[in-house]
Amino acid sequence: MREVMTKSMARNIFYGGSLFFIIIFLGLSFHSHRYIVTTSTNVETLTESVAAGKKVWEDKACINCHTLMGEGAYFAPELVNVMTRWGVDDDPEGAFDAMKGWMESQPTGIEGRRQMPQFNLSDEEIRNLADFFLWINTIDAQDWPPNDAG
Repeated sequence: MREVMTKSMARNIFYGGSLFFIIIFLGLSFHSHRYIVTTSTNVETLTESVAAGKKVWEDKACINCHTLMGEGAYFAPELVNVMTRWGVDDDPEGAFDAMKGWMESQPTGIEGRRQMPQFNLSDEEIRNLADFFLWINTIDAQDWPPNDAG
């Protein structure tokens, strides 16, 4: 083997390595997309109400305080399993009642505690938000959050 690398050898190594890593990147991108569509997301139960609940989540900027599947701020609790924690994960009407009671009781006014603002949501918005939380509770979050408390 030569002790000196020629320009053509360096160019071949660069192009070969670039092509190799581009192929790896494309393969991993395809795999990630396929996993999200077929395994991670529960598309079969996605409804208009769930989509409207996601819109409420976004419009009220809930992610500025809460996390959802680990994404967001850590000021307030993780909400991916909130319906399980409240014991209403299999009862849509109970989920609505629990969410309505919680939203209407905020802020609590307890001194020294973090307070959730009053958003004055309509019953329809609360129902949509409850449906959204019920739906995300069915997503395979790969054991996230790591504890029941969120």
